[in-house]
Amino acid sequence: MTLLRDRFDGRPFRVAEAMEAGVSRDTLSWLRKSGRLTAAGRGVLRFPDGGAGMLSELATVSTRVPAGTICLNSALSFWDLSDEIPETVHVAVPRGMRRPVISEPATTVHVFDPGTFDLGRERAWTDADEPFWVYSAERSIVDAMRMARWVGRDVALHALQRYLRRPGAEPALVAEIGRQLGASARIRPALETLLS
Repeated sequence: MTLLRDRFDGRPFRVAEAMEAGVSRDTLSWLRKSGRLTAAGRGVLRFPDGGAGMLSELATVSTRVPAGTICLNSALSFWDLSDEIPETVHVAVPRGMRRPVISEPATTVHVFDPGTFDLGRERAWTDADEPFWVYSAERSIVDAMRMARWVGRDVALHALQRYLRRPGAEPALVAEIGRQLGASARIRPALETLLS
């Protein structure tokens, strides 16, 4: 148990990661049955005293999809750019990667261009210190604007408006990310309207 706590520092972990660290599947099963570990989704375990944070679902999905990035409505919510509490965790994977199927927690997988996948990708932590990958506030706004069919046009515009009211907002960075993602035609008019 100490080996697991030291290795994973209280964060959720995949069964395969624990086995690579030298813990057998039988030991993991015994720890789970005895209540020393709990399931956080298929193939993901966590310590019962960890993961009580509000954002633990984001960390759980990131553990299941280490190459993925929390995106769209989930990222907007994380950055406090939306009042919506998403019913599903939105995660992006690069095109060409096998699309994971995650039912617990409810997850929607989006496929993004591998050439721009890392643009605005940041490491973040839940309120229980669990790490996960998320797109920056600026990238999240651009994605919401260019993928309004998933997010909702009103939600995307509200996120941009809320972002622009923040101290330290960088509209030029939003415009540049929009350019790099081929979304200038949607971003520029919205920025011009809200900044005028």
